[in-house]
Amino acid sequence: MTRKILVLTSSILDGNSLALADHLSAQLSGRDEVAVTRRDLVADDLPHLGFAELSSWQVPAAERNAEQQALAAHSDTLIDELLAHDVLVLAVPMYNFGLPTQLKAWFDRVLRAGVTFRYTESGPEGLVDGKRALILAARGGQYVGTPMDTQTPHLQHMLAHIGITEVDTVFSEGLAIGESQREAAMGEARQAIDALAQQI
Repeated sequence: MTRKILVLTSSILDGNSLALADHLSAQLSGRDEVAVTRRDLVADDLPHLGFAELSSWQVPAAERNAEQQALAAHSDTLIDELLAHDVLVLAVPMYNFGLPTQLKAWFDRVLRAGVTFRYTESGPEGLVDGKRALILAARGGQYVGTPMDTQTPHLQHMLAHIGITEVDTVFSEGLAIGESQREAAMGEARQAIDALAQQI
């Protein structure tokens, strides 16, 4: 049975998170049991979520006008793509201690009440079952385990909100400190990716 892997990149630079995504893709290439889909969220250039698009989700599909159909298609397409894959890979740079806005725009359309999660009396319940995620985090500074790393819990909370709780993270940090630090950190990250690739 083929394992389908969805790799999302969100770097505005030709940078380190893209290199980590490329390394993972190379490790998976040539394996008959694995199929990889890449989506470049910078090239897709999703707009910030606005009221008109949010409102289009509340209209039954058969009753949407042409504008609402076009607006709802952003979310519908991304959710269908997520549900069609077994493993979600997020290649994530850190910008100003948070997510790239392009990745946030993707989450804004994928975290959708009544579709990928629902509200219950005991709290929100994720509806995306049986999937795992791999985060490839590239940072110029060193933030893991400090209050400045708001990115990691943010990603984990959003994934868990839709039901993805099996999450592995590969950190590559200190990449802007110096070339020797960058090479060492990227080398360690590639080794961690190699080990995780065998589990996919």
